[in-house]
Amino acid sequence: MEKNPVILPNGELNIKPSLTSSAHDFDFFSGDWKLTNRKLKDRLSGNSEWLEFPATQSMSKILMGIGNRDNYLAVINGKPFEGMTLRLFNPNTRLWTIYWADSNSGALETPVVGSFDGDIGIFYARDTFRGKPIIVKFNWDKSDPAHPIWSQAFSADNGKTWEWNWYMYFSRP
Repeated sequence: MEKNPVILPNGELNIKPSLTSSAHDFDFFSGDWKLTNRKLKDRLSGNSEWLEFPATQSMSKILMGIGNRDNYLAVINGKPFEGMTLRLFNPNTRLWTIYWADSNSGALETPVVGSFDGDIGIFYARDTFRGKPIIVKFNWDKSDPAHPIWSQAFSADNGKTWEWNWYMYFSRP
């Protein structure tokens, strides 16, 4: 699988599945988790100050196993926060589409799309941040399925450079 998606002349991301992509890619993630979060305090600003906070997450399969959903709970800067992820596997394209919504916006965010190549999942989307176009990248590392790691990066220069701005370290409660 390519490290970056091919960017077509019209600006679209051409995301192809890996040879190993399957509806079972997220099976490791079923159940309850506790998380340690590291999130940049301010993204795409040259800031290097990180916020660290705990959270919990619970994932269950849906749609006969071609999808899953989770519920994310945290307190960030003293304020309760809830998020929800919906992941859907398309058997025709063999790509996952991952949607996020949270208690701050009440709306589904632009989904990221991609697949796992072995233990590493990479997912991309074009989006905007503070009114400027970016590419969003999610990485899932399930090399140690008892302690997976999720991370997020933004690119403001069409994928030439990436700012890693959020890490979640998972373990079982």
